[in-house]
Amino acid sequence: MKNETTTAKLSPIGGRPFATLRTVVALMLREMATTYGRSPGGYIWALIEPIGGIAILTIIFSIFMHKPALGTNFALFYATAYLPFMLYSGLATKLAQAIQYSKPLLSYPAVTYVDALFARFLLNTLTHLVIFAIVIVGIHLIYGLRATLDMTSIVLSLAMAAALGLGVGTMNCLLRSQFPMWDTIWSILNRPLFIVSGVLFLLDSVPAQMRNLLWYNPLIQMTGEMRQGFYPTYHATYVSPAYVFGVALVTFAAGLLLLKRYHRDILNN
Repeated sequence: MKNETTTAKLSPIGGRPFATLRTVVALMLREMATTYGRSPGGYIWALIEPIGGIAILTIIFSIFMHKPALGTNFALFYATAYLPFMLYSGLATKLAQAIQYSKPLLSYPAVTYVDALFARFLLNTLTHLVIFAIVIVGIHLIYGLRATLDMTSIVLSLAMAAALGLGVGTMNCLLRSQFPMWDTIWSILNRPLFIVSGVLFLLDSVPAQMRNLLWYNPLIQMTGEMRQGFYPTYHATYVSPAYVFGVALVTFAAGLLLLKRYHRDILNN
């Protein structure tokens, strides 16, 4: 009888990894139904937002400029930075709300705050990757562009965006739970981030003193890496993947450790 009990405990079918996987998938399906299933159009609206943003940037800047900083197509130039930035921004926002969103379910022993974080991370990452592919392919088809892609740089940039979104989102999940005003503070801090993250310009084009300062923004390295993947003549030599992933790792580890310490207090509030 003792051996049977020991075997049952060690069985991978009932082990925690499989239970976690089932929980994460269940949380993802729940969010798909509640976030995208309630509104008319569902995922269509998630696609319209980046298309609208890129279209506005394309129209405005094409009026005042003859050509973008790279290539000849405004839509592709802005899409190559706007889309990875949206991946980061979307993850940072969604993960910040993960515990509050799944709070009713976290009272069950089978569901942990880590499950809630990773369910949101996986679902929103996959959503943004699909949107990225649709928009980029659409731009190439509409404008008849010939694609010369460096998939290594493209995948690396998307990985940077996802890692930063995970790290910042995990930290924000803790901060918004401990400080009621954090959402407002973060919104104020985040507004200029779009401007200084290389969506509208290239880091190489700014004065040296400003360039040295902006380098410390990991998002501008992410957008530089993405454009390097689409423009063969552009070499973003300033990109340091080790620095970007280092920032992501530090914020994620700090956020996770603090959540481990305070998650019960958050659930009881």
